[in-house]
Amino acid sequence: MRLKKTVFNDLVIASVAVLFCVRLCHPGVVPGAVAESSSEPVGAENPAEADSPVAAEAEASAAGALDFSYRHPIRGVHSYADCFPDLQEVQYPSARQHGVRPVRNRVEAEHRKKELLCVAFNPYYEMDAAMSHSIPYLVPRASALLEHISRRFLDSLAVKGIPLHTLIVTSVLRSEADVARLRRTNGNASEQSCHRFGTTFDISYNRYHTVSPPGEPARRAVRSDSLKYILCEVLRDARAEGRCWVKYEVKQGCFHITVR
Repeated sequence: MRLKKTVFNDLVIASVAVLFCVRLCHPGVVPGAVAESSSEPVGAENPAEADSPVAAEAEASAAGALDFSYRHPIRGVHSYADCFPDLQEVQYPSARQHGVRPVRNRVEAEHRKKELLCVAFNPYYEMDAAMSHSIPYLVPRASALLEHISRRFLDSLAVKGIPLHTLIVTSVLRSEADVARLRRTNGNASEQSCHRFGTTFDISYNRYHTVSPPGEPARRAVRSDSLKYILCEVLRDARAEGRCWVKYEVKQGCFHITVR
């Protein structure tokens, strides 16, 4: 028994001596460092994960602010015809379901304000100054859709690092008189236009309004193609969510949109 105690004591003394020598030769080695590091989640110190855009954005979101240092790519859609195929036959039933009784003329429209909302002034989009065959009224459901699309467009520009531009609305509610007048100059205009119900609006895809803060130099212009691709992404998502029908109008240079 005494021999065993002696051997044990010799081993302990030898171990302490070895550790002391290691500490002298390598001062950076801290006892217990391995044990502490093992308590961290696996991969927490992975440089690739720490520097990834997803991790950076998640960290910024947790802090209460979105980090725009990572710019999302502009992808667009694979085909305008495939992604926005909704013809009159599809849009018209929704217009009839959610819309108002067609307005005879603009005077009558002024007396239908309990059913229609004025959408002429909104910070998220612009009304086309040249709009002459429609008046800026929509049913509440369509008004909310227009603002939703416009705000998502601005959000997309921000996360992609593109200077802010607002959408230009080229057509909204058309009275029966507006439809008749338009058909005299545009043979493609439908007599049963969805615009008559206040559920439908057109957004230009080749013209946008550049936003420049007051007192600051005008911001650089962005190619309309780039903005069009971003708008396509927003409309594709809104359509996929079941919010609207969308038709890509080639000759008119706009997206024809009806609320669902």
